[in-house]
Amino acid sequence: MHTCAAALGLSAVLATSAFAFLAIKILGGAYLVFLGIKMLLDRGKHLSFPSNFRRCTTFAAFRQGIVTNVLNPKVALFFLAFLPQFIDPASNIKAIAFLLLGFTFVTTGTIWCLILACFAATLSERLRSNEKVGQWLNRTVGALFVYLGARLATAK
Repeated sequence: MHTCAAALGLSAVLATSAFAFLAIKILGGAYLVFLGIKMLLDRGKHLSFPSNFRRCTTFAAFRQGIVTNVLNPKVALFFLAFLPQFIDPASNIKAIAFLLLGFTFVTTGTIWCLILACFAATLSERLRSNEKVGQWLNRTVGALFVYLGARLATAK
């Protein structure tokens, strides 16, 4: 998403428009606070994320990841600041260069995330079997989400 936005120049709009950046920043912060409060109020004795993913479809999990990514203004600014350094200003195919660099970034990032997911799945099976650990993790991660969401929304 952010690679295409950078290739089309939309990330530049986000970087130069204080209102657009503020809107995305506040929406992203509010979403994190919402997730954190949801985890804090969860009275279940299991980890919120794994049990939620078991109850919902793969598409719902994918949709949640898209919303989290799109509402993160720092990712857009990262692509806007990072990718242009590797593109020749005299090039006639800047958009294709952006897309190629973005595809490379997404591919390596996906491989890394798949490796992490395999290890996390093994660890989460162990954690899910312990109810007290599940409650503690829900509250800790929920509080962390609320803190990060508030910090994102109020960051200058």
